[in-house]
Amino acid sequence: MFKDGEISGVIIRESKPFYDRRGWLAELFRTDDLPEGFDPCMGYLSVTHPGITRGPHEHREQTDFFCFFGKFNLYLWDNRKHSSTYLHRQIVNIAERLIVLVPPGVVHAYQNTGEHDGMVLNFPDRLYAGKGRKEEVDEMRYEDDPESPYKVG
Repeated sequence: MFKDGEISGVIIRESKPFYDRRGWLAELFRTDDLPEGFDPCMGYLSVTHPGITRGPHEHREQTDFFCFFGKFNLYLWDNRKHSSTYLHRQIVNIAERLIVLVPPGVVHAYQNTGEHDGMVLNFPDRLYAGKGRKEEVDEMRYEDDPESPYKVG
């Protein structure tokens, strides 16, 4: 049912560090590098312990803009019936730093495959639970779905 391959609308790029005697700096995003119409409205940082998986879930409206720092596997599959890559699935191995934009309707999960805690920053274009946290949360969860193309966790 699913086929392996890249997923339309998902953007993956390296986060290039700039080193000097003090350490390093990496730009997470610049408005002139973002896709037209994508406007982040909040940001958060999460730490994931080794071997732990977050997701899988998808959003109806929200686009996620993840910045991964650490060793992760990112699992994606396209649930958008109108997409040219409908039912494609993709695994992205993250070895150090990677930036990934995940559009609405693309199911995503990530697992820390390293030996140390990994950090993930996200700058989505929707507020979690809406303004004042008073709206329905925009996510459909698949952790226990027997039809999932990936058994993660």
